[in-house]
Amino acid sequence: MFRHRFLTSSAVLAVLASAVTVAPAGAAATSSGGTRMISAGGTTALHATATGSGALAQPEIRSGLGDSAGVGTGSVSGMPAVKGPNRSQSSEHGSGSSDGQTAGAQTAAAALQVVTSFNGLNHRQQRLANGGNQFSVEPPDQGLCVGNGFILETVNDVMNVYDSSGTSLKGVTDLNSFYGYPPAIIRSPRFDGPFVTDPSCYFDKATQRWFHVVLTLDVKPLQPHAGALEGSNHLDIAVSQTASPLGTWTIYRIPVQDDGTMGTPNHHCTTSPYVITPDNPNACIGDYPHIGADANGFYITTNEYALFGPEFHGAQLYALSKRALARNDSSVGLTQISTQGLDNGNSGFTLWPAVAPADHYATANRGTEYFLSSNAADEAHGDGTAIGPRTSKQLLVWSLTNTASLDSASPTIHLSHSVLSVGRYAFPPSSVQKVGSTPLRDCLNDASCATTFLLGAPDPHAPNPEYKLDSNDTRMQQVVYANGKLWGALDTAIKVDGKVQAGIEWFAVRPSSEENGAQLVNQGYLAVKRNNVIYPAVAVTPGGEGVIAFTLVGPDHYPSAAFASINAAGVGPVQVAAEGLGPADGFSGYQVYNDPNPNRPRWGDYGAAVVDGSDIWIASEYIGQTCTFSSYVAAPFGSCNGTRTSLGNWYTRITRVHAAQGD
Repeated sequence: MFRHRFLTSSAVLAVLASAVTVAPAGAAATSSGGTRMISAGGTTALHATATGSGALAQPEIRSGLGDSAGVGTGSVSGMPAVKGPNRSQSSEHGSGSSDGQTAGAQTAAAALQVVTSFNGLNHRQQRLANGGNQFSVEPPDQGLCVGNGFILETVNDVMNVYDSSGTSLKGVTDLNSFYGYPPAIIRSPRFDGPFVTDPSCYFDKATQRWFHVVLTLDVKPLQPHAGALEGSNHLDIAVSQTASPLGTWTIYRIPVQDDGTMGTPNHHCTTSPYVITPDNPNACIGDYPHIGADANGFYITTNEYALFGPEFHGAQLYALSKRALARNDSSVGLTQISTQGLDNGNSGFTLWPAVAPADHYATANRGTEYFLSSNAADEAHGDGTAIGPRTSKQLLVWSLTNTASLDSASPTIHLSHSVLSVGRYAFPPSSVQKVGSTPLRDCLNDASCATTFLLGAPDPHAPNPEYKLDSNDTRMQQVVYANGKLWGALDTAIKVDGKVQAGIEWFAVRPSSEENGAQLVNQGYLAVKRNNVIYPAVAVTPGGEGVIAFTLVGPDHYPSAAFASINAAGVGPVQVAAEGLGPADGFSGYQVYNDPNPNRPRWGDYGAAVVDGSDIWIASEYIGQTCTFSSYVAAPFGSCNGTRTSLGNWYTRITRVHAAQGD
């Protein structure tokens, strides 16, 4: 184990909450009669797959998916685009100078000690997994779970297990293989496997089981329309059969197209004219799944859109008995609640379920699971098709009660929420990167290089500018229930020295009880002068001491893995666990790989943080390599001595931090 050198910055800025009020909540939902059975669907285990050559191949990017799932949206492989949810509209649609919250100086928590820090999965490992039968994917969408001396990391579209020093214990496993599917892509003869995306994982100390969840979209496997969406999509759950992630897992699949097929309710998602007719034309999509747990239940939330139409249908909550899953029962009851219209006619958007460290669950009302959400996004207003305010001063606190009933044949869980007044948050602007070597961009801008190596012709959009990173929107990020409080954070525009940039707003909330409603204990802003902090993930110990992990990027920093301590009094100084070595230089930032849509330089979607005893493990995307143009074009093309691929260079960083001692 080595002790990693870290940087402490004094340029952390924050704002304390000044006023706390509770707004009236809308309707509540009860689950009575809404339970169906989900059967186990086989077993699996992690098996390292063969490594491909890394040579550029066609198709290199899965296309025709709109913006629904973290991949390129262009038509490079010749597939027509279809409509899909736009999960972030930050890019060049920041809130503007009038909406940026002004930050004032504050440092309320101490700097922390880095125990271990090592590189996790990266784009080259993702692309070369399973014999290279993978697409190039951005962003990684990082999940992390820790327990019993194991660290499991999962990203789009691979996973790995490490010991506490960072040694790989199994090797890289692609998610298609893990869930028993054909490869993501076999290029000759052409065959497309299901599209697996948005991974998350969780280790449950109480049951000594590991949980892994993805969203899977079914596609047409064969030409002439290989890769076209079928419409059906499902949440796949893998639950370990032992206390080790290296053993056998049981798989469950939850259909979430919600068009009345395969036991789903019919939410009447709209459709549109097709070039290729899907099998489920009125399918919804269970986008952006995230997971949580209390003493009784295991919970998945999604944002439900019409897959082939424009509208949003509200966040969906899927609740299952945690004990039944941990026993690997042959069938498990599933209870679904829709938040459509529950917030005074509007819908919940990105209800992030809480996890609790070391079994410190909420036991009131026969078991309670909590969620936080925000409401500045378009989806939180009407059906999400109209441009909303994109700024808000409200935080929604959701309570799911009577979770003990999930162990019964007829669960009667009840979802309600309250609304707190908090400091303003608004859509952040995109994040400038420190200037550095961008060999993919240089090749696209060189007609000979683009023709010879990348496109077979000059890039019609050249010269491509250096791109900024997508800074997310204002959706809630990771939530934890610890020390009797809910902790969460989101991305926001923030004004520092008169300049609007990307920052973080964090919250500590005492959730509702029978005596009074939810109460805001504290909230504030975190920003770094001249630079941006994006995609926060929060973990807090039972003693109330925690960490916010994020990416630090700006004129002074290549994309770097960074963090700050947090407690109920505030946040500490920004510390860098791993300084970035170069700028992001991936396909999603360049127009030719996004046509006919605008380019959107994908980043994050989410990071991860998890408590492990008195320590906290954090994971964030960063850039762990750099190379010159001459190294990039040298054989083998695009590999830069095995540090990247021709179309991407993202890395992830896993760091163990010793938390401060709480009360």
